Amino acid sequence: MPTIATLQQRMTDIGESLRRTGNAYALLGLGSAGGERERMDEHSDLDFFAIVKEGHKQAFIEDLSWLSNIHPAGYAFRNTVDGYKFLYEDGVFCEFAVFEPQELATIPFSEGQVIWAEDGFDTQILKPTDTRGAYHRSEDVQWIIGEALTNLYVGLCRFQRGEMLSAMKFVQSFALDRIIDLLHIQQPNSTGLVDRYMPDRRLESRLTGTKELLAQFCPGYQKTPEAALAQLSWLVQHYEINSTIAAEIRRRAIAATTD
Repeated sequence: MPTIATLQQRMTDIGESLRRTGNAYALLGLGSAGGERERMDEHSDLDFFAIVKEGHKQAFIEDLSWLSNIHPAGYAFRNTVDGYKFLYEDGVFCEFAVFEPQELATIPFSEGQVIWAEDGFDTQILKPTDTRGAYHRSEDVQWIIGEALTNLYVGLCRFQRGEMLSAMKFVQSFALDRIIDLLHIQQPNSTGLVDRYMPDRRLESRLTGTKELLAQFCPGYQKTPEAALAQLSWLVQHYEINSTIAAEIRRRAIAATTD
């Protein structure tokens, strides 16, 4: 397992490797490899953008020697048209994309940290201007509750029909996402940064009491009725819930556990 020092040095080495090619402008670290380095640990991966000179993008994508000349590559998978998931033999895992400067204006990403930039390069263009895809939580509590309740109901209907996988997703993913929204609203001053794209990241450490709740809210494939009852119980405890749909959710959940 790589150490934090190894991960940090690897980012520095990648920047230096890009510099040596003569065809790159900058290395932008993202997430814990960028502007949130205080949360980097030995389990972190290295997320980054390689910003290369005009006309050289495909060369950097097709030939990954600028990465493998630092340390031997163990595995590489091209997961998008712009980049890869890349594993070094020593366990350092990278997820990266290669862009030319003119592309950045239309690429959604969170603000990062410049690890290396060519002298004279305007690093202002490395600040995000497009936030499409970022998670935008509704502040309408009644809408959130309505979504949670109806997802619980639909999920239980699917469960009783025998569609257990779909049921699990409706209850233990879709409805749970809305409860996570409510948890964030209840604890606006939680510790740590909320991931703009995946607000469930680091939830257990940011919001108090969530480990115990999550164990009840998502117990697994065969326990969707129990999950629905636990989520409904939490909603009733904290909010005024329509009695009709609450009763129907309970009825279906109880029937599903006795079928």
